[in-house]
Amino acid sequence: MAETTNSPNNSGERTSRNFLEEIMDNDLQSGRHTSVLTRFPPEPNGYLHIGHAKSITVNFGLALKYGGATNLRFDDTNPVTEETEYVESIRNDVRWLGYTWKDEFYASDYFEQLFGFALKLIRDGLAYVDDSTSEEIAAMKGTPTRPGTDSPYRSRSPQENEDLFRSMRAGEFPDGSRTLRARIDMSSPNMLMRDPIIYRIKHAHHHRTGDQWCIYPTYDFAHGQSDAIENITHSICTLEFMSHRELYNWFIEKLGLFPSRQYEFARLNLSYTIMSKRKLLQLVNEKYVDGWDDPRMPTISGLRRRGYTPKSIREFCSRIGVAKRDNLIDVSLLEFCAREDLNKISQRRMVVFDPVKVVITNWPEGTVEELESENNPEDSNGGNRIVPMSREIFIERDDFMEDAPKKYFRLSPGKSVRLKSAYIITCEDFQKDEHGTITEIHCTYHPDSRSGSDTSGIKAKGTLHWVSASHAVNVEVRDYDRLFRVENPAEEEGDFLDYVNPDSLRVIPVALAEPALLEDARNATDSDDRLHYQFLRKGYYYADLSSTAEKLIFNQTVGLRDTWAKINK
Repeated sequence: MAETTNSPNNSGERTSRNFLEEIMDNDLQSGRHTSVLTRFPPEPNGYLHIGHAKSITVNFGLALKYGGATNLRFDDTNPVTEETEYVESIRNDVRWLGYTWKDEFYASDYFEQLFGFALKLIRDGLAYVDDSTSEEIAAMKGTPTRPGTDSPYRSRSPQENEDLFRSMRAGEFPDGSRTLRARIDMSSPNMLMRDPIIYRIKHAHHHRTGDQWCIYPTYDFAHGQSDAIENITHSICTLEFMSHRELYNWFIEKLGLFPSRQYEFARLNLSYTIMSKRKLLQLVNEKYVDGWDDPRMPTISGLRRRGYTPKSIREFCSRIGVAKRDNLIDVSLLEFCAREDLNKISQRRMVVFDPVKVVITNWPEGTVEELESENNPEDSNGGNRIVPMSREIFIERDDFMEDAPKKYFRLSPGKSVRLKSAYIITCEDFQKDEHGTITEIHCTYHPDSRSGSDTSGIKAKGTLHWVSASHAVNVEVRDYDRLFRVENPAEEEGDFLDYVNPDSLRVIPVALAEPALLEDARNATDSDDRLHYQFLRKGYYYADLSSTAEKLIFNQTVGLRDTWAKINK
């Protein structure tokens, strides 16, 4: 997936570098730069998603590799869509992923400087105030095969343009009545170079500057100059900004600023979801999901609430690498990375989703035996937990079959199974209600078959999870499927909402869990103390943000089945 080159290191061995690393190596070796300073510049108009996580790992990761640093800069040039809530969520997401920024800036920090840059362009005859409507400007642009036409206001004198621009700032004109455009080349093959708009009038309250400004720079004007002000050495963005690079360089050259340079890599496109903040906001506003942090959402906060770990997301971004061509990444790879990490850190617990009662007829009445079971067999220091066992237990309803085929290794009349960390039991008989539903299974247990000290000689081919009936804790379980029914909803015809999966959430309001889950919840002082779990034979789960000791709620992170490994054998 990543595009790399091979080059010798100091020891003469061949090492793989992606094209951005090659650029940085060359810049440092040639003396163009003596250090690396990157930036992550999100617009605070929504929550970050997995695509932003890729950009975060690239910008922060490269800076760390070369002993440099990364700035966090909020591109807050559109007051209509930006909110402080989004600023806070972005900060939290970057920290949660494990990164620390050098300095925190905002494009609004530079509004006065950017205004001064615009005045310089005007005085140098490189910008003019245009009274044309947005429709008229669009028509003047021409087409990729037909040159544009000059605006009738293009010949205004620098003095007239400066007077008008200052009047724009003073709030003397209504929204949309005038813009400031760069005077470049209306016949350029790059449509973005055909006198682009660099300032527009917006009488709107800004989340930081309040009502101080009513004109705001466009992204293309603010971004490169902000990079230059901060002395950013490598301005790394995604491929859709490749055509903007010529304009980026033009502004820096004409203004005589620090020569920041822009480089582009392929954005992350993930199957069975979308990466448009506008469309994600639509899902939220139209109640297809329960907020930006809904566990079905590809937002970082949604993935966190679902139980993904920072390490698994960083590993996913590392595995897909840095490429120059867009492609669609299989979401199964993300799940694979989560599963790999969670297997090492998750506490094992038994939870029965669809219970049926089992009565162990030869178990002494009123007796409770405390069994020990490993918290995590992958962790030698993980310790054990106590699992109580009594005369009545619950198993999964689909772990019993009345008329079982020969190769059915779960419980059926006359057959034996092992209860996880406990004893072997043998089915004697069962009861049904008037509808034919099995209501109770009767078994005997073999006292000499206890796990770890089995001397029974009985061979049980199946092992079942279970919970003690008198100790079971009620929990709510939320299982998730793909948010969309199709692999690439952004490319399908019609409204993307038509492809939302109506079965993306399945709620089990009452499942039965072993009591250790309740003890874990009581010992958690805040949300950061929540543990990751593997519910045996079910999948990986994480306590929801709303989960309390009084009402335990668990979100499925990923199932146990590894579809990525199967696909990529």
